[in-house]
Amino acid sequence: MQAEIITIGDEILIGQILDSNSKWIAEELNKIGVSVYQITSIQDDKQHILKALAEAKGNADIIILTGGLGPTKDDITKHTLVDYFDDKLTMQPEIAEHIKHLFAKINYQYTDLDIQQAMLPEKANILKNYLGTASGMWFDKGGKVFVSLPGVPNEMKGLMTNCVLPNLQKSFQLPFILHKTVQTIGMGESKVAKRIEQWENDLPKSIKLAYLPSYGKLRLRLTAKGSDKKELEEAVEVAIDKLYHIIGDIIVGMEISESLEASIQNLLVGSDQTLSTAESCTGGSIAKMITSVAGASKYFCGSAVVYSAKAKKEILKIASKTIEKYSVVSKEVAEEMALQCKKIFATDYAIATTGNAGPTTDKTDKSVGVVFIAIATPNYVLVKEFNFGQPREKVIERASVKSLEILRKEILKNNSNSL
Repeated sequence: MQAEIITIGDEILIGQILDSNSKWIAEELNKIGVSVYQITSIQDDKQHILKALAEAKGNADIIILTGGLGPTKDDITKHTLVDYFDDKLTMQPEIAEHIKHLFAKINYQYTDLDIQQAMLPEKANILKNYLGTASGMWFDKGGKVFVSLPGVPNEMKGLMTNCVLPNLQKSFQLPFILHKTVQTIGMGESKVAKRIEQWENDLPKSIKLAYLPSYGKLRLRLTAKGSDKKELEEAVEVAIDKLYHIIGDIIVGMEISESLEASIQNLLVGSDQTLSTAESCTGGSIAKMITSVAGASKYFCGSAVVYSAKAKKEILKIASKTIEKYSVVSKEVAEEMALQCKKIFATDYAIATTGNAGPTTDKTDKSVGVVFIAIATPNYVLVKEFNFGQPREKVIERASVKSLEILRKEILKNNSNSL
């Protein structure tokens, strides 16, 4: 079963807003066994909408549109759908009362334009929007389903969850789709692919593998599709178990809940230990990653973003002579930063970063991309130098991920030695 998502709105095409609706809809459709064939963003233009509908009809069984259902003249989706389905608009008294009630709740005077939103196509199955004034519309034509939803995210999600998804499950016999994602760190895509080449070749036909690389990380997504849920789950579990035997040394865990950040949290909370960070070139990125996982307060004590030499001296008490002799981008400064951070926050571990993210190198002799990462452990300080290249965003992200990767290895090493 294939679906196409069409987002309508000039604001998406000019980059004014991000199309988060399509991402969410695609995820929810996939959960019920519907594969998304294509996602299209188009203008608030009648001919453009009609062309997109005609193309989508040839591509998919389910076409979902979002946007263009407001009360103003630039919202033309409803009127275009009337033409496309050779339909006409009629007043829906129940929807009109609903709109009046919504305005009364917020003590706001509605206008004739607002009530015009109760003028809806006769041939459509009207989906009442309890969170707003723009109703959803469900059309059946030639064995295809067309659904038009408001573009406001919470209104769209409400209609999808309460109406569209349940109705799709009733209307179609849908397969089961299972996704499992293995998180790995510290090895590039091509090297991992080489190590698991035979394993990948031996995968059952019902399972497909996708490589999802990012700076310092590689996610391996296994997707299984079929009619027997239990059979698919067992096949995927067997495949993952074999994968652990091949690349278990670089696997962090499964899915987002076992990301690098979550893995570190589990390790430190489990050993009743704490962490702090002192960031220069990464500008708080590491702390943001750490605190993105709920429960980080159980082990993460705080962070000092010391971007300037002055901040390093005044906040972390880095010796002026160390900076003058070695420069702020140096092994020596990174080491002092980690030790001072560990001392100030009274933690078991501390991460420190200093480097040149670019595009300039300021007053250092190190090139753009050079970063020193220091990890202060309960017993020693480890400092490593890297060159993450360019551009600036790449340097910051790679340095942040690499810092957590090194920290995780040191925690595992120390925990193993303490047994």
